[in-house]
Amino acid sequence: MKRIFVLAAVFASGFALSAAAQTAATSAPAAASAPAGPPKVAVIEFQAAVTSTNEFQRDFGDLQKRFEPQRTQLKSLSDEVDSLTKQLQAQSDKLSEAEKASKAKSIDDKKKQAQRIAEDAQNDYQQAMQETFGKVAQKINELLNNYAKEQGYTLVVDATEQQQQAPTVLYWAPSSDITKAIVDAYNVKSGVPAPPPSAPSAPTPHAAAPKGPAGR
Repeated sequence: MKRIFVLAAVFASGFALSAAAQTAATSAPAAASAPAGPPKVAVIEFQAAVTSTNEFQRDFGDLQKRFEPQRTQLKSLSDEVDSLTKQLQAQSDKLSEAEKASKAKSIDDKKKQAQRIAEDAQNDYQQAMQETFGKVAQKINELLNNYAKEQGYTLVVDATEQQQQAPTVLYWAPSSDITKAIVDAYNVKSGVPAPPPSAPSAPTPHAAAPKGPAGR
């Protein structure tokens, strides 16, 4: 069951962002010619900017609701396996070998069923999560390019942690971080209102993956 736990945890966490972020970065348009004057550099946590927008928060909440039936089914199967396992252990000395084998097979069948559901759900969830992230990331990237040109930046560094080939930033002043400015500008442009406080929070690069339906 350990593999089921891992798959369920990945499925529930929503950490399918790195690949989508790489896709968005790859599709970035070429930078315009640098304006005259001293270099002006800005820093942005691109992944955090995308996941902080009202549009992504709304779509992420819809995604969580969409996969709630699979999570509920996995939780139910996990509880059933735990219950059957405890029953078998408690009644072991009172059962015949045939009865114990039958109960053990029933438990094993349910474990395999849960693993199949977890694997299918994980694949579907990761694909849906990448699409959700990528859709907003592409629009954020376009807005970022326009914003950088308007503000006269000659270079914008992505300070997202855990990205592939992350740039090394030796020093940057907090005033150069335009992450919030980009998020605010995008929220205004998209016209999507902020989700209500009860909406599920979008994953962040530093968030720990929550336990899956079966626990760890």
